[in-house]
Amino acid sequence: MAKMGRPPADTEPVTIRMDRELLKAIDEYRRNQEDLPSRPEVVRRVMTNWLKDIAAEMPEAGASRDQDD
Repeated sequence: MAKMGRPPADTEPVTIRMDRELLKAIDEYRRNQEDLPSRPEVVRRVMTNWLKDIAAEMPEAGASRDQDD
């Protein structure tokens, strides 16, 4: 099981506001996970996975976006 508690020291706090519906969705997701992650951990996991997904969809660095130039 993953260690719970404070994240590593090389992090920064980020404060955001979320509406109740989003918090309900996060809590429902948490309850369906074996390790019952905290809300911040769910946000970290979702953001990490989302960023990996969009990075995979982006053109490679240095590749021309418009071949007609």
